[in-house]
Amino acid sequence: MLRKLNLKFLIYGCWLFCSISPILTLSGFADESSKINLTQELKKGNFLIGLKQYLGARSDNFPKKNNITFTTKNDFLKLHSTNGVKHKSKKINIVLKKKNLITPFTVERLVFGPFASYESAQKQAEKLKEKGYQALVAFPNNWEVWIPVGKNLPDKKLNYRLFKKSYKSKIIPFLVTEYSQHELQGPIYISSSQEISINDINFGKKFYLAKDSYGTWTLIQKIKFDDYLKGVLPHEIGSNSPLEALKAQAVIARTWALYNSDRFKIDQYHLCITTQCQVYKPPLIEYKNVHKAIEDTSNFIITYKKKPINSFYHGSNGGISASASESWQIKDYRYLNSMIDGSNALKKAFRLPIKSGDELNKFLEFADEKVYGRKHSLFRWEKIVSNETIQNNLLNNQLIKEKSDLVDLNIIDRGFSGRVIKLEIKLKNLKKPIVLVKDDIRRILSFLPSNLFTINKLNDNLWLFKGGGFGHGVGLSQSGAIEMAKLGFSYEQILNHYYRNAKLKKFEILSQWKLSN
Repeated sequence: MLRKLNLKFLIYGCWLFCSISPILTLSGFADESSKINLTQELKKGNFLIGLKQYLGARSDNFPKKNNITFTTKNDFLKLHSTNGVKHKSKKINIVLKKKNLITPFTVERLVFGPFASYESAQKQAEKLKEKGYQALVAFPNNWEVWIPVGKNLPDKKLNYRLFKKSYKSKIIPFLVTEYSQHELQGPIYISSSQEISINDINFGKKFYLAKDSYGTWTLIQKIKFDDYLKGVLPHEIGSNSPLEALKAQAVIARTWALYNSDRFKIDQYHLCITTQCQVYKPPLIEYKNVHKAIEDTSNFIITYKKKPINSFYHGSNGGISASASESWQIKDYRYLNSMIDGSNALKKAFRLPIKSGDELNKFLEFADEKVYGRKHSLFRWEKIVSNETIQNNLLNNQLIKEKSDLVDLNIIDRGFSGRVIKLEIKLKNLKKPIVLVKDDIRRILSFLPSNLFTINKLNDNLWLFKGGGFGHGVGLSQSGAIEMAKLGFSYEQILNHYYRNAKLKKFEILSQWKLSN
């Protein structure tokens, strides 16, 4: 069943497509006429998730995903697009193709980054906004900050580059049926009263395809907020975790999602489903304890001064939590502190700050049960790394243009928790050493599970990295929360342990809170 709407729509669609400006700043791809009000969606209790990103990708940065198939067993699927195409069937196949443009267009912008994290990118964006620049955080492959090209250029010390590219074609979705194909314009809505299977995996009931800012498309799922949490908890902390640990995770996942709900504002959805956000997968199995944890903490978030906190969490802190400023280029939060993560006896045995490798090694060699989270697989780790591996990482991140003999690795500075916040890399053919700072250390040297480590030179070619923990180490340690729950701590006590000075608060509607931007 396929039909088209009136001629008025078709004429408008043609005008929109054919009258492209020859030079466009920033993206040039997103459709401003179909803007989504993210706060309004929250008010309705809806959450918009970027389920499949970069569909139809034109570059090697992303895997090519050129078609997407929707099916349902017991009901019909309904599709309607912005250009008036309507279709009803039990199977809908959309293929993304390149279409040549009559008039090529150019996209240009100033790009800052890449940044290892959204937090560091957002901090840069805030600095630029304070100086009067229109700054947007984007994620084309890594976190970046974009501003339009103008007469008043920022200070060259800020390390930006000019992006300018001419496009002769666009990625266009087509509805492909047994007998015909029809060009679609977005957003393209797909819905059903029953569960929809996407490429043979069951998801939800409401989806739409929308243009992103990179020349590709994103499949976005509209889902109720609690249903989103049901798909987060099993994949973040594990469905078999103790109930009190699950409750703590439910509260911080809810809080984190609200605080960061404009993370993908540039592409008009709230969050992605990868580790750049919170890992989300459709809740195919109803885990009893997961549901109970969400219900028992319903509408509760953590607040500081009556506002939701940025409730960072991670897999393992290695026995020492970090402050925010140790991990990212941002200011500290009053509710996130560096601390020894364990019993009172442990806190008496070891005190912060840890400023030397020898002090840290003493702690890393301590494996007593007094340390929370010691059962995590990366609670303690060792990595033997060659010069070549380090050189390849520098090459892949464009910090060097060609291989150069590694002369030395030096830890210049540690934070209060003992984490490395400045690492110096000396190369034979470089006049100045490369200095990696905070989150860039793990981004560039991707073999490191955390920044809590020491370095020993084994020989002219090999280095021993000895460390503890997995992730940035800020906020709640999931392995620590699990152990605390097993020891009899309530979820309130767990949250109070990791987020000092913060309070539990119940909200009525999602949009009542002022979000991060």
